[in-house]
Amino acid sequence: KSEKALELFANNFNCSQAVLTAFAPDFGLDEELALKLGTSFGGGARNAEICGAVSGALLVLGLKYGHHIATDNQQKSHSYAIAVDYTNRFKEAKGSIVCRDLLGYDLTIPEEAACIKEKCLFAEICPKMIKSAVEILEDVLEDYQ
Repeated sequence: KSEKALELFANNFNCSQAVLTAFAPDFGLDEELALKLGTSFGGGARNAEICGAVSGALLVLGLKYGHHIATDNQQKSHSYAIAVDYTNRFKEAKGSIVCRDLLGYDLTIPEEAACIKEKCLFAEICPKMIKSAVEILEDVLEDYQ
């Protein structure tokens, strides 16, 4: 899954698209639809907030464990607990789930966005985040079978 996600990222898709789409076939989700769904989450939802790779992983967890019956509060709580576990594991591994913290710059500030491009931080840092996001996601999926 890591290889597939990194290949997608290398082919001009964002972190969220890469992670979600790498797992899409496992959940009967068409690759084109997964790419579309993940688009707006890249770059911390374009606001340097939650890392796109983490967002992609959370979307996958929603596919697997998501709450879809209005009266099933147990499933809702279970899904939320798994999401919290995932984000805690990512924070423990990478120090944050926030894009601007992981990059060291805020892509919404033009001067900082220029630094990101100048230092090639998307190419340097994002693949590491994608790889970690996928590996942690695989562990969480295995732990909650």
